[in-house]
Amino acid sequence: MVTNLLKKALLLALFVYLPLQSMGWGMIGHRVVGEIAERNMSKKAKNNVRKLLGESIAMSSNWPDFIKSDPAFKYLDNWHYVNLKEGMTAQQVETHLKQDTTTNAYTRINFLIGELKKPELAQNAKQMYLKILIHLIGDVHQPMHVGRPEDLGGNRIRVEWFNSPSNLHRVWDSQLIEYQELSYTEYATVLNCSSKDQIKAWQKNMAHEWFFESYQIADQLYKGITKPEEKLSYRYNFDHVATMNQQLLKGGIRLAGVLNEIFG
Repeated sequence: MVTNLLKKALLLALFVYLPLQSMGWGMIGHRVVGEIAERNMSKKAKNNVRKLLGESIAMSSNWPDFIKSDPAFKYLDNWHYVNLKEGMTAQQVETHLKQDTTTNAYTRINFLIGELKKPELAQNAKQMYLKILIHLIGDVHQPMHVGRPEDLGGNRIRVEWFNSPSNLHRVWDSQLIEYQELSYTEYATVLNCSSKDQIKAWQKNMAHEWFFESYQIADQLYKGITKPEEKLSYRYNFDHVATMNQQLLKGGIRLAGVLNEIFG
């Protein structure tokens, strides 16, 4: 009896704990986005970014998640996502994002781009802002970072991933990516095969369009969960890996475009 109660308590604690571990794409995903970006940047922009960071974009991409353990950076928590109610049109999403003045991924991405274009910005601030921008552009291409407010972007939607307790947000943050069993450099090489026309088209999209794309994907992901604690495994990977890969690729290509604009 005591053992069963202990097991239930531990399981409940795990469900409470899991949402706190949501980290955008997770370490591998963010590094894939960063690596793809670096492979698609101009030589000048790449050199300027490397000089400022002191390391590759991929290795800088997870800094905003790593720093979460420092209370001094607690204010960054709301920068990683936008939660939008169900059933919004593209125009409604655009209007909401442009009129909403709260702290969220959209307002912060615009703020960071504006700050990084200022030649008088101090180097230490420029380095930190760049690391955050790299991370946030990756974040918003993870569909559940543009999810619904009532379930915290899928954090409260409990599922099982290959028979282990999880939630919809965590599956998309890291578990689906980790299932591919590729290093971030291998993954970037597999995905990095866009045509010049495709790159031009993706980089032409405005930031609010990135968010609406993720919002639409998130809507389909919500509809795909039809019962409590649904079991996800091989079929889920088969159905969604192409979408995940495209979002990783788009994130990298668009990040390259932004960094080319700022540092090129």
